[in-house]
Amino acid sequence: MTAETVLQPSPSPLIRKAAVLGAGTMGARIAAHLANADLDVVLLDLPSLAPKALEALKKSKPAAFFDSSLAARITPGNFDDDLALVEGCDWIVEAVTEDLAIKRSLLEKIAPHVNPGAILTTNTSGLPAASIAANLPVALRRRWFGTHFFNPPRYMRLVEIIPTPESDPAAVAAIAEFADRRLGKEVVFARDTPNFIANRIGVFIMLETIRLMQEEDLTIEEVDALTGTAIGWPRTGTFRLADLVGIDVLAHVTANFARLRAAAAGEISVPPFIQTMIDRRWLGDKTGQGFYKKEKDAAGKEVRLALDWKTLEYHPGAKPNLPLLEMANNAERLGERLRLLLSGDVKRDKAARFHCRLLAALWNYAAGVLPEIADDAASIDRAMRAGFNWEMGPFEMWDAAGVQPMPFVDVISWYRDHGRECFDPTAGTYRPVTRPEGIARVATFRASNGVVRENPGASLVDLGDGVACLELHSKKNAIGEDIVRLLTETLRTDSEAVRNFEAFVISGDTDQFSVGANLMQLLLAVQEDEWDEVDRMARDFQAMTWAIKFCPRPVVAAPFGFCLGGGAEISLAAVRRQASAEVYMGLVETGVGLLPGGGGCKEMTLQSAGDDHALRRNFETIAMAKVSTSALEARRLGFLAQGDRITMNRERLVVDAKHFARSIADAGYAPPLPRTDIPAPGESALATLKLGVYLIREGEYISEHDAKVANRVAHVMCGGAVTPGTLVSEQYLLDLEREAFLSLAGEPKTQERIAFTLKTGKPLRN
Repeated sequence: MTAETVLQPSPSPLIRKAAVLGAGTMGARIAAHLANADLDVVLLDLPSLAPKALEALKKSKPAAFFDSSLAARITPGNFDDDLALVEGCDWIVEAVTEDLAIKRSLLEKIAPHVNPGAILTTNTSGLPAASIAANLPVALRRRWFGTHFFNPPRYMRLVEIIPTPESDPAAVAAIAEFADRRLGKEVVFARDTPNFIANRIGVFIMLETIRLMQEEDLTIEEVDALTGTAIGWPRTGTFRLADLVGIDVLAHVTANFARLRAAAAGEISVPPFIQTMIDRRWLGDKTGQGFYKKEKDAAGKEVRLALDWKTLEYHPGAKPNLPLLEMANNAERLGERLRLLLSGDVKRDKAARFHCRLLAALWNYAAGVLPEIADDAASIDRAMRAGFNWEMGPFEMWDAAGVQPMPFVDVISWYRDHGRECFDPTAGTYRPVTRPEGIARVATFRASNGVVRENPGASLVDLGDGVACLELHSKKNAIGEDIVRLLTETLRTDSEAVRNFEAFVISGDTDQFSVGANLMQLLLAVQEDEWDEVDRMARDFQAMTWAIKFCPRPVVAAPFGFCLGGGAEISLAAVRRQASAEVYMGLVETGVGLLPGGGGCKEMTLQSAGDDHALRRNFETIAMAKVSTSALEARRLGFLAQGDRITMNRERLVVDAKHFARSIADAGYAPPLPRTDIPAPGESALATLKLGVYLIREGEYISEHDAKVANRVAHVMCGGAVTPGTLVSEQYLLDLEREAFLSLAGEPKTQERIAFTLKTGKPLRN
């Protein structure tokens, strides 16, 4: 069964309630994410295990639930007394231990309780799905296939769907659509072969990395540096990742593969030194040591030790001396980094030699197993990006490195036409890359509709249907002059863009919506005593959020990832928000000794007008620099309104935001007018908030400078020390914001905080 087959439109069963069989790490977290998708979930295991797992889920870090209240959606039970709970479920996920006999026995036990329309799937990470269900009745085998989640299921985007020859295409399509839209997953169809796609490639390259390390006599620290962000892989590198996942898990997946496919025993095997580590229970983070471990030095400071794989003794970790790698890391784009690394002198440079050998092995292996494990090269690339957090999949890396895909001598690259077509080596021709409707990044519209205008920080991209996207693309989407200028000029009443488009979306294709204002620009101006320039920057930022809010056309913000400080202020200024479920949103300026000066204090004040409880809540949110851990929490903190929408699948965010903006325009949008009738909370509310700050300071929970910053926030949000109920305007609140911002920027302790954060990425409490 191919991806094209299962994506054909057909009647799909409704998924309203689910059951998860197995309350181990994976099963429990799958249950939690199903609850995140608004399903009622039954979680079954041996007696007492499911209730314990549910309690652990509530405390887990990273959080398994979008909001702790969702735990109430899960009903725990056991296989002896509660199988009847399965009868009302539309989707049942088997997630017990990776043992074929145990899985078969459990399925036979629950089979009588599966309702006739229910879909039954397995979360096996490597066992063939068809073999697990071999003893089930034919009718159940029609509704049986694999759904392999990656751990942790809330955060890892990949779900491999593994149909068997007997699987009903309608059932497969129903789960594929649910996993895509409701669970937010990158759905990749895999063939029913050992370890499927991502683990097949990932485990091979991990063990190939270890083999090359031994042959080239490299250290664990060197290999982690060589297999990190330089080649577009997670910054953890190979061995830090293995410690996180569990070295026993790596060995288990490898053993599964070799056991189920005899030819693989020589192709993939765990080296002896790793087997010794497993025997000693050096399994990584869960046992306190693996390839790395932490200890305290003589001064009591925690230090990380690295393993010497030859002696199995630990030594203080050292930064590797790899000049070619350091040079490559200066290149912003992955393709350029790969070309630099592969162009080195392989006889003299160990980094060049290692990368040439490693990437050649990856590419040859991926091309060799392609017909066995996937429908096309694009499926493998998507699986590795979503399952292992690679920036590019192996075939995309191959193209980016500029290496001709031998032995296909008449082919220049795996992809063409901006990635719309991918080479099929079996057919010897290019085929369209198929994706479900509604999945697209801004780059997709760039390629098809073009860019209206752009500068180094932002672009105006035509999304079609009268909607344009203001795409942020500076480094970390820090909001500097380029972004401020393009957004302000685009959204002002008399702009050409406002004449030509009927709605706007603010979003981007990077990992983070925005980390906030460009602090480096601010600090340099402050240190040079260029206070007129600082004042101009603050006024320009306020003018930008003013243009967003009062634009004659509806502006919908589509935040995702980190949406902090000025990024949150951009989002708050929009008429509506279409937020990614995984948005970490907060007005965090107090952490660097400032306050929100681009309209954030004003918007949170407007939101709480006339409600003392809401005012205190919003004040605490700003003063304590609270950041949401999900879109649901962002709504509870006041960053999202009830009318805002949430997108589970990040790949659908821009299209969903476009449709939202279009619907607002079609409803006959009338922009708001700047308010001049805001009743200020005034001096009595200000006194209450300041008393709270005083008590917290007296308890030594905050520093003196924290208290000074919090009192400034209170002053702005209360409209100053005015008579309660005094009518003030939005511009008045903005002026208070700007004055307080400038005053705090002049504080030496604020400047210390900014400098420390820029250097370390962490807050300073001084």
